[in-house]
Amino acid sequence: MAIEKITMPQLGESVTEGTISKWLVSVGDHVNKYDPLAEVMTDKVNAEVPSSFSGTIKELIAGEDDTLPVGEVICLIEVEGTVPQKEQKTSDKTVEESAPKTADNQSNKSRYSPAVMRLSQEHNINLDTVTGTGAGGRITRKDILAVIEKGGAAEVKETPASTVQPEAPEAAAAPKTKQPAPVASAAGDQEIPVSGVRKAIAANMLRSKHEIPHAWTMVEVDVTNLVSYRDALKTEFKQKEGFNLTYFAFFVKAVAQALKEFPQMNSMWAGDRIVQKKDINVSIAVATDDALFVPVIKQADEKTIKGIAREITELAQKVRTGSLKSEDMQGGTFTVNNTGSFGSVQSMGIINYPQAAILQVESIVKRPVIIDNMIAVRDMVNLCLSLDHRVLDGLVCGRFLARVKEILESTSKENTSVY
Repeated sequence: MAIEKITMPQLGESVTEGTISKWLVSVGDHVNKYDPLAEVMTDKVNAEVPSSFSGTIKELIAGEDDTLPVGEVICLIEVEGTVPQKEQKTSDKTVEESAPKTADNQSNKSRYSPAVMRLSQEHNINLDTVTGTGAGGRITRKDILAVIEKGGAAEVKETPASTVQPEAPEAAAAPKTKQPAPVASAAGDQEIPVSGVRKAIAANMLRSKHEIPHAWTMVEVDVTNLVSYRDALKTEFKQKEGFNLTYFAFFVKAVAQALKEFPQMNSMWAGDRIVQKKDINVSIAVATDDALFVPVIKQADEKTIKGIAREITELAQKVRTGSLKSEDMQGGTFTVNNTGSFGSVQSMGIINYPQAAILQVESIVKRPVIIDNMIAVRDMVNLCLSLDHRVLDGLVCGRFLARVKEILESTSKENTSVY
């Protein structure tokens, strides 16, 4: 029998880790190749991890709610076949010998998963003193558990005498990692456990706000003609096509057209360079009762308003039925969020990392507007743009929004075809 490893897969662009939300198998279960082993969630998607082999589950390395980096072993499967004698060892020893040597590579020493941070904070462990056995010296959950079993004190490697520095007479103890302020529960309060999906959303939003210098700007748009055009078409369109012609489809199309004219907006920050994406893939935010997903309309600039309306309907249906796949959420370059569906008239969105901007389409409301020194009732909408100020400046963003405004205000039966 041979012991094979199943590792954490990469479930999307820029995804570096995943969380085991639920194991679908137990030790001793027989599985066939491609059978689902576990449900895994990242900041971009929920997905099932399939087995790469047929065999018997030997050991579940990771527990539910554990967060592991891509490539980390999550379980072991015993499969039929012969292997060299030196590899026929217990599962624990196999894992130990497969772990990368950390003496020469410590590139990931200071990268910690949420599970490692949580355990170290709970047990007041200074991560600087822990030797990581993961790739590039990364500290894993097992490393922290080993320290806890030793009483919370990490084993300190011996330092050569020539490099030993005398300890200061009154050296202070290493500062503890700052913990979140405690929140007390009073009688009648309801405590709701944080789900894996909510943890992933929180981690992605925190990363975006922590790393991206957000700026914000807004324009108001007169969409009276657009509203009249869409309202005149919607009933016939639904009967003919079988899905709704929404206002949102017009906004996504206008944004995609403007992105083609202002490609700087379709960019991402990459440390020492800015990557301007060729494809215009518009992410749209779709919410459920307890989560938010961001599926992608690929090559949106090449699609008609009808085609975009169809994709909006299909993607929203996938989200609400739990059938959204990882590929449905990959490759987004710019996000459009339909906050107006909740009645919002002004909002500041958090950028969908690693994109450079997000546009909030607010509620269309009737307002009195002065036109040629006369007051008229018009259908008005606010477009609110959050931008990454490392990538974008006010000039290009202003021109981009002005172009979106121009496209929307000129939308009419005479100027615009939905097909």
